[in-house]
Amino acid sequence: LAMLNQTKVSEFMLLGLTDIQGLQHFFFFLFLLLYLTSLLGNSAIVTMVIFEPRLHTPMYFLLGNLSCLDIFYSTVTVPKMLTGFLFGHQPISFGGCMAQLHFFHFLGSTEVLLLATMAYDRYVAICNPLRYTIVMSPRACLLLAVGSWSMGFVHATMHSVMTSQLRFCGHNHIHHFFCDIKPLLNLACSSTSLNMTLLNIVTTSIALSPFILIVLSYLYIVSFVFQKVQTKEGRWKAFSTCVSHLTIVALLYVPVLFNYTPPSSGNSSKRDVQVTLMYSVVTPALNPLIYTLRNQEVRSALKKILERKL
Repeated sequence: LAMLNQTKVSEFMLLGLTDIQGLQHFFFFLFLLLYLTSLLGNSAIVTMVIFEPRLHTPMYFLLGNLSCLDIFYSTVTVPKMLTGFLFGHQPISFGGCMAQLHFFHFLGSTEVLLLATMAYDRYVAICNPLRYTIVMSPRACLLLAVGSWSMGFVHATMHSVMTSQLRFCGHNHIHHFFCDIKPLLNLACSSTSLNMTLLNIVTTSIALSPFILIVLSYLYIVSFVFQKVQTKEGRWKAFSTCVSHLTIVALLYVPVLFNYTPPSSGNSSKRDVQVTLMYSVVTPALNPLIYTLRNQEVRSALKKILERKL
């Protein structure tokens, strides 16, 4: 508490994406549309996974978790950003800023861990189909999901606690549309070397370890399919269940690796902001579309639910 008492800055000012009036209105409608798409699409998937017995499988249980997470993930940053487009620079209290930082990193790191779990699920389903129900039992699925959420939470708590201990005095303008770690470290008056080290080591490994697991899973799947599956149809059937997952992995990881893995110097550039937009706003809106367009089971479940409603 002694450290917190020295905090001169009681609120920050989020400068948002742009000051150009015409662009602000265009961005407002664009991101409102993306946000509503994310909310509707992901809510539809969560509803289907809960109410459609055919989707009570490990793959869809994990997809339901991912959709649930995407609803919260875009809600952490987008509403505040939309308000900024309408009313200009947004003040955010010190506590609000720490909460935003915490939930953004909690949900973001949980997402990468869930994607690795989903890759493992595909690996077992394709390379070990006879043992699939034993390996991916309901209990195992629940443990894997709870493990992903818990690790994400611990990772985010470490950052929010460490950042809240810093002293902020003077500048309080954040060149970003939400409270992220790097822009905040730029404003601190006390030493941020420990925070930087944690960002470079812990956050990079939280991002890279699941990525390596995903790549390994798919290398195994590809070699297994080409060695063991003789027919073209069989190969296509095996790969078709992976395409949606791989697309989502690419959409999330290309910008994340771009943003967090080069050792951070602490400078938050325009590029950082654009890249963050990609995975915090665009990807959550695309995920449900990718899964429903590519997936026969999800499409027919959606049709059934809509018919029931009508």
